[in-house]
Amino acid sequence: MSWNSRRDLRKIHRWGGALIALPFLLVLITGLFLQVKKEVNWIQPPSQQGVSAIPSISFDDILSASRTVPEAKISTWQDIDRLDVRPDKGIVKVRAVNRWEIQIDTETAEVLQVAYRRSELFESLHDGSWFHDSAKLWIFLPSGLVVTVLWITGMYLFFVPYFAKRRNKKKT
Repeated sequence: MSWNSRRDLRKIHRWGGALIALPFLLVLITGLFLQVKKEVNWIQPPSQQGVSAIPSISFDDILSASRTVPEAKISTWQDIDRLDVRPDKGIVKVRAVNRWEIQIDTETAEVLQVAYRRSELFESLHDGSWFHDSAKLWIFLPSGLVVTVLWITGMYLFFVPYFAKRRNKKKT
């Protein structure tokens, strides 16, 4: 069996593309959503502005204010995924494990906004962890490597005809 670089690279390119088509499409689509997450309130709620940039409420105040939001279903700290303190805006974002976000004023403990946050869903789909932690390493990482090979073979297949024409012109 002889090596025909252009033919063999076209085969690698074609089969590699078919192999990673679905994971790569998912990464592309979710990447587009993540690119505009700050501009689209449906993906990520906009940050509100609190009264003061100096936080003066306690963790107990944060938990109490969070408990007042029925959608978030928060009763204990185990129901909270994370706190995102924004001193410059005077707020703390409380993210419930069920993806609801509560924005609380850091001076008055007033609930400023309640909204469902989809950006983490898109991020987990984007990196494959939504399916299973192993999917990141065994599906999405190899897909990324195959995309790199596709890029290299695609560039080679694109430029080879131009190099061949240039070489043929020099010969004549």
